[in-house]
Amino acid sequence: MENLMDRISINPDICNGKPIVRGLRITVKTVMEYLAAGESQENILKAYPFLDSKDILACIQFASRFLDKDVKIISLQA
Repeated sequence: MENLMDRISINPDICNGKPIVRGLRITVKTVMEYLAAGESQENILKAYPFLDSKDILACIQFASRFLDKDVKIISLQA
């Protein structure tokens, strides 16, 4: 079975070192923002034909593992 996390990398020379999909110039954050906005995987794949469904799953898995860490939520006041 393929390790989906192998699809995510961090390269300081691409997208300012943010986690990216398969060395491409699309960040995990971008994919997750589309999903959070209610976009379907099908629409994301149409918009980014160089991605495949396993890339989207890898982004979800990466975000899930990141959130599994001790994350402190900061309340911002206006």
